[in-house]
Amino acid sequence: MYSRKKVFEEIPEEMTAVWSCTSEGCNGWMRDNFAFETVPTCGLCHTPMESGMKMLPQLVNTSRDQKSLRKGVSIG
Repeated sequence: MYSRKKVFEEIPEEMTAVWSCTSEGCNGWMRDNFAFETVPTCGLCHTPMESGMKMLPQLVNTSRDQKSLRKGVSIG
């Protein structure tokens, strides 16, 4: 018998270092290990971002260290 219900596999989550936009009206954020700068600016509104943590699905970035500048603070 055929069932239309899809069985969804549960995706494991973990606390992840992120950068969040500091602007009131902007919801921009990015994972720290996908940022190109040590202290990035928001790609949507170009304002400074602040470090923080979020519960997100596990995701592996296989690229080399993308941060070309060694300035600022590392939150990883």
